[in-house]
This record gives sequence, structure tokens and C-alpha cells, in this order.
Amino acid sequence: MTGSSDTLTPGTPPLGSPFRAALIQMRTEKNVAANVAAASALIREAAGEGASYIQTPEMTGTMEENREALFKVLHAEEDDPALAAFRALAAELKVHLHIGSLAVRASEHRAANRSYLLAPDGTIAACYDKIHMFDVDLPNGDVYRESAAYRPGEMAIVADLPQIRLGFTICYDLRFPALFRALAEAGAGMIAAPAAFTQSTGEAHWHILLRARAIETGCYVLAAAQGGTHENGRQTFGHSLIIDPWGTILAEGGTEPGIIAAEIDPAKVAGVRGRIPSLSNGRRFELVMPPDHGRLHVVPGGVA
Repeated sequence: MTGSSDTLTPGTPPLGSPFRAALIQMRTEKNVAANVAAASALIREAAGEGASYIQTPEMTGTMEENREALFKVLHAEEDDPALAAFRALAAELKVHLHIGSLAVRASEHRAANRSYLLAPDGTIAACYDKIHMFDVDLPNGDVYRESAAYRPGEMAIVADLPQIRLGFTICYDLRFPALFRALAEAGAGMIAAPAAFTQSTGEAHWHILLRARAIETGCYVLAAAQGGTHENGRQTFGHSLIIDPWGTILAEGGTEPGIIAAEIDPAKVAGVRGRIPSLSNGRRFELVMPPDHGRLHVVPGGVA
């Protein structure tokens, strides 16, 4: 990570001029080629409307949840046809194209849920493997075991756009504010949160969590989402959001595929952090353990 220091946080690069950002809301199905075609049409439209940064949702390539079927269509990064198509499209349109995530083969038995930032020349500017795996049994009977097929990432990632530093997250990462804080402290002024939130959790938490992450970090938060009922029966929440550093929703989608766009003004990051300097006011502290550890959620290393 490179960049000069200024008054925002150590390592923050200078902030550039306003730019148009667009989110591509999708309803990804199982067929990779069909999904790439659907995404590409919307990406072209967004670029034609002036967007220089365009983000797609988590699982842009396929929504295949059956592990055996998924591994039949997986490719290594260097052979992935969806990634190749999107790299060519970024170069053609000369935009920063952020593919929210693709399922790519990481090893013989594990996949990676990987996000790609593609530069305007089609090269891979940065990539990020989703750190937090969504493993849960929901009250409605739905069961999700992301870790059964996917290998969790271990590295937090930031990358520089011409106007602002971008931090990477994917979907379930949204529930882990320490990651967002770390990205902001590394100089991010905009954080991506492409997602495929379920209908039930989206209704309860989507807006609250995204606005909270923006407010806590003084960052723009951009979250392209999956929306609607997919061919496998899964229901995703949609409502792609662009949120400014004050927590204001600048643009929001519904549940149908489409484009959600807004102007990003990097100067607003400096303005908000000047009013609420929580990043620079943060302090290290020690946790003092009471005699009865059973009441704590935090368990120190080595204590069973």
C-alpha cells in the first residue's frame, strides 16, 4: 500500500475530484455465461451514463450452492471465462470494474469467494478473498455452510482508485466492524460491500449495518446486491445502497436487476472525519478480566 500522509489518517492518499459510481444489482442464476451476459449489459449501460467505477454483487458468476455441481463449473483464476470476459469489458469501456465476487478454484477441494478490481486497461488491480464464512441454520429452515466449499481469506485489502482509496469486504464481512475500521485506518475513504444477503436478514439488518459501517469509519460504503427469487429458490434482499460518510443514503435499489448510481465526492470524507474524528481519537486499551470469566464474550487466548 502506498500513499502520502495528510490530516485524515496515517497513510491516506490525497483525495481527488468527484466521480460517478454505479452498482449493478443482479439476480444471478446457475448458468455462468447467462450471468456474464446479463451483468455485461448493465455494466455497459452504467459506463455509458458516465460511471468510472462500477461494482457488481457477490457471486456475479453463478449462484450454484450445491457443492458437487459448483466444482464442475469452477475454474482456476487464470482459466476463468467470466473473469476473462470482465477483464476485456473493463479494457473496452476504460472503467474501474469491481466484480463483487466470483467463485474460483483455490485448490482441488476448496474454492475462494474472490472479489476483483479490474483496471481500465483490463489488468487485475487488486483481489480479495472473503474472510468471514457464513455458516448458519436459520429459523425458517434454511441452512448455509459457506465453509463447506470455500476457503476463508486471511488478508484485508485496500487499493487506490484515481480519486480515493478503496477497501474490500464481501457480504458477511459486514457484521465484523473491526475489519471496516482496519480498512479506514489504512486510508480507505470508500469501502465496498458487495453482497447476496438473504431476504430475512436483509429486512432486519441490511440498512442498519451498512449505515453504521459508514458512520463508524467516515467512509462511503457501496454495496451492490443480489435481489429477488433465484432459480434455486433462494430469496435475496436486493436494495443495493450507496451511503455517504455521514450515513446518508444517496441511492438505493429495489429488488429487480438494474443500475444504482450516485456521485462520490472524496472531499466529504475529510469533512466528516473533521467533524467526528473517531479514527484519530481511537486509543489502545487492555481488557481487565473479572474473577468470573463466564459473563464475558471475550475469551483470552489459551483459556478454554
